[in-house]
Amino acid sequence: MSISFPQAEEDIVRFWREVDAFQTQLKLTEGQQRFTFYDGPPFATGLPHYGHLLTSTIKDIIPRYWSMKGYHVVRRFGWDTHGVPIEYEIDKTLGVSGRDAVLKMGIEKYNAECRAIVMRYAAEWRQTIERLGRWIDFDNDYKSMDVTFMESCWWVFKQLFDKDQVYRAYQIMPFSTALCTPLSHMESKQNEKTTQDPAVLVAFPVKDRNSSLIIYTTTPWTLPSNLLIACHPDFEYLEILDENSGKQYILLESGLSMLYKDKKKAKYKVVGKLKGKEMIGWKYEPLFRYFAEQFADCFQVIGADYVEADEGTGLVHQAPAFGQEDYDAAVAAGFIHPKRLPPCPVDDKGLFTAEIPDYAGQHVKSADKAIIRDLKETGRLLVATQVSHVDKFCWRSDTQLIRKAVSSWFIRVTNSIPEMLANLESTTWVPSFVKEKRFANWIANAHDWNIARNRYWGTPLPLWVSEDYEEVVCVGSIAELKELSGYTGTLDDIHRDKIDHITIPSKKGKGQLRRVDEVFDCWFESGSMPYASIHYPFENSEGFHGGKFPADFIAEGLDQTRGWFYTLTVLGNKLFDVSPFKAVIVNGLVLAEDGKKMSKSLKNYPDPKTVIDQYGSDALRLYLINSPVVRGEPLRFKEAGVKEVVAKVLLPLWNSYRFFYEQTVLFKKTTGGDFVAQFPETSNVMDRWILADCQSMLQFINQEMAGYRLYTVVPRLLQVIDNLTNWYIRFNRKRLKGAAGLDVKDTKAALDTLCQVLFTLVRALAPFTPFLTEHIYRLLQPYLGDALSGFSNAKSVHFLSFPTVQESLFDEVIQRKVSAMQKVIQLARTARERKTIPLKTPLLTLVVIADTQQLSDIEELQTYVKEELNIRDIILTNDEERYGIHLEARVDWPTLGKKLKRDAQVVRKALPELTQEQLRQYLKDQKITIKGIELEGTDLNIVRVIAKDNPNIVKDEGVQYEPAFSEDMIILLDTASHPELIDDGIARDVMTRVQKMRKAAGLVPTDDVRMLYSVVSNPDGVQFETLVSSRQSQFESTVRGPLEPFSSTEGAAEGVILEEKHVINNLALLLRLCRL
Repeated sequence: MSISFPQAEEDIVRFWREVDAFQTQLKLTEGQQRFTFYDGPPFATGLPHYGHLLTSTIKDIIPRYWSMKGYHVVRRFGWDTHGVPIEYEIDKTLGVSGRDAVLKMGIEKYNAECRAIVMRYAAEWRQTIERLGRWIDFDNDYKSMDVTFMESCWWVFKQLFDKDQVYRAYQIMPFSTALCTPLSHMESKQNEKTTQDPAVLVAFPVKDRNSSLIIYTTTPWTLPSNLLIACHPDFEYLEILDENSGKQYILLESGLSMLYKDKKKAKYKVVGKLKGKEMIGWKYEPLFRYFAEQFADCFQVIGADYVEADEGTGLVHQAPAFGQEDYDAAVAAGFIHPKRLPPCPVDDKGLFTAEIPDYAGQHVKSADKAIIRDLKETGRLLVATQVSHVDKFCWRSDTQLIRKAVSSWFIRVTNSIPEMLANLESTTWVPSFVKEKRFANWIANAHDWNIARNRYWGTPLPLWVSEDYEEVVCVGSIAELKELSGYTGTLDDIHRDKIDHITIPSKKGKGQLRRVDEVFDCWFESGSMPYASIHYPFENSEGFHGGKFPADFIAEGLDQTRGWFYTLTVLGNKLFDVSPFKAVIVNGLVLAEDGKKMSKSLKNYPDPKTVIDQYGSDALRLYLINSPVVRGEPLRFKEAGVKEVVAKVLLPLWNSYRFFYEQTVLFKKTTGGDFVAQFPETSNVMDRWILADCQSMLQFINQEMAGYRLYTVVPRLLQVIDNLTNWYIRFNRKRLKGAAGLDVKDTKAALDTLCQVLFTLVRALAPFTPFLTEHIYRLLQPYLGDALSGFSNAKSVHFLSFPTVQESLFDEVIQRKVSAMQKVIQLARTARERKTIPLKTPLLTLVVIADTQQLSDIEELQTYVKEELNIRDIILTNDEERYGIHLEARVDWPTLGKKLKRDAQVVRKALPELTQEQLRQYLKDQKITIKGIELEGTDLNIVRVIAKDNPNIVKDEGVQYEPAFSEDMIILLDTASHPELIDDGIARDVMTRVQKMRKAAGLVPTDDVRMLYSVVSNPDGVQFETLVSSRQSQFESTVRGPLEPFSSTEGAAEGVILEEKHVINNLALLLRLCRL
């Protein structure tokens, strides 16, 4: 009964389509309490990668879980269809850039091109998401380009406008010259990296004084726009004479290292010192003459407190159109004001305009070299070098941003920071540090939000203005626009090309009001998703609060703390004074195996489709969510990790079902009746233990899922699978096979228990591994009988409720006893492994040293211990001294030394004098006083060792004890070879080999065959016939029949299925399997 997980998953996908599984599940919970989930919209211009698959898995698990808990969980897929990612693709494809090129082409045609590629990979997305096992509605999705979505964005903006939370301002903004648009401060911080830029020192001769001011800048391209130089009024500046050139310069003393490579060898002398405030008002010679006449009153020194002593020369060149601090300082000094804006000779493409004729048409970054060359020729350039520093790059085009003055529209954010921080407190974040540090800090330092973009494919800002901007009308709906404008045409699309021609008559006698050119930042649209995705408030206003808003849960990657999480938070707080979500899981970044970013060009990661086709989606899902990435940490993706999930999780679970199935077939053959599960109480210890373990698991899952801690839930689920396969089934094989020498009732009880555990597990695991659980559930259905009678629709495991905790099955005592047994077995296995003694080799004695309670627990279960460890005798004792067990105090001296200082040496000398009784007391009390010095907690680490020189140690002839320790238990395994155990070892080895032959022959447990042997060679004179005859009952219970002799001279008998020669030690046997 083999399985191909990928093939089984494909079958399940077809089954889900046949029964319309997702919609059926929604109908089953209709009318129940809502659990609201928001899906953050991706762009469909690229194919889904591992980051998408990770978030999709998280976004599937949580809704599946709450659906099975009886909640109605609507899940609609969303698409981000507007903004610079789309336009940038079109600009590259068509080879256009800038406003003039788009206007020449026509906005209508340009937008049509954008619309054509928006859903380029939608089919691939749908196919991948379905194959991943994520249930979400693609047919009733939402797109930010839908007119209903766009209209709700208008409504959101009008609410803010009416609350006086929108304003127009001339500000210095991060500007993408590749996209020809300003970006928000939020966007500018999404792609910061180290780059190299020119760094220059330039001299500005002071008028009427034989000295020059020295400035430092890494943006030479801003020098043609210089208007002022800023100093700090309180700093002390040096006036020096450079002896090589004979020129005098003014700068801070800290700036000398920039002027001279080796300050010690530099030839200069200080000719004076002066305070910054003494220089304020000094006039200097302009570097360039482009604005010398228009701004003749400028070109002087101003005071500015933002000037720093440890950066540059202490004198800062001011180009007010290209730096916010420059602009603010110029305004404060009275040189710049709304009626007199600074020169800004750079267009949206980043090219110098005709105002700078020497460099007109050159991109500012490219012009750096020419400007440096020209300054060198004029003698004004003192030093030119390169500097590496961190700068901001466009998150879409990956080109370096500049800072540039623009008139734009802003939403007030700074005035809402206290409320946003207060409402943040009531939200749950996993991991919590993202909330407490990263996101809270981001909000605390937020700027007002520039929501306007000088672009074309987006939701137009619904602002109609007069030419002088003194009359501004904000429109909040299509109906309002028609009413105000008198427009009577259809408006089933409100993109720029459909509405820019519509005007609104002025109510102030200013003629016709026209719409501003800008469109919304696409982050404004995604932040409006809770409202726009359901066309609120035009539709779905009933039950919106408390039902559809705020969300119970959202999930995205760590990068969204500066993106979607932030914009949702701003708008939710602005509109309704609440956080728009209650809980969020933040995942880390999925990297390539080499730790680098996954790159198509580098091909440093396996294709997700290939991984799913080879290992299945369940394996990929479990691998991703059982990793550090769900704790906000990075994950180095390893294909071997997915493969390991198959081997260590999925196959054991499948094999558990397969074993169950085989035993039900055997049960039918033995009893003549089909097995149908009943779930009565059972008295068997292992039955009660595995059932209790399942209840503990369910209780834990409920607790952790309420806190959205997937990283704790998955390990607990895997622990139950391990307990089922490696403990319960392994220890109960004979009972389940009906070969334990007990009656059929015991076999039925064991099968009932196994069936109940499998039924519980497939439901508990269903949100995590939806395919395999569905597959196993469908195979389990014929055996579940009345267990399914309580469900209105039992076609799919995902239609069933999540298993409830059954208090009656809890049994802490049983769990404690089995835990003690497991500890003994694990310690003894460790001892065997250290001595490389295989489990098939029988050993004589195991000594267990522990407290009275544990010894009592182990005594009750020692039959299991003996059988599992292949041990004849167990000695249970608490007499450590008899077996030479000695307590020893060990110390982390560097740590304790810091705590005790000189007293550490006193403790070091006194430690060997501590008695065993004192050490036992320390274990109990966790404190002790040594030579007047108090120690406690982890100051001492008490360990158990075997004291070889202990005179009280028991002397057993021929015994070779191998110890293994835990904190509260010691085992001593006699690893010596004892003659009386040799026959047991041979018998067990023969049984193992017969079982392997059955498997090699393709036999199933219900296939009865004759098992024959013939001794080929026996140089050691082993009494093999006696060995077999004395253990026939053991053979019959283990390999389902007696082992009978035959003569090797008989030749090949009829009906032989398989014949093999085996050598055990020096004993050579011929083993046969024959048909009955």
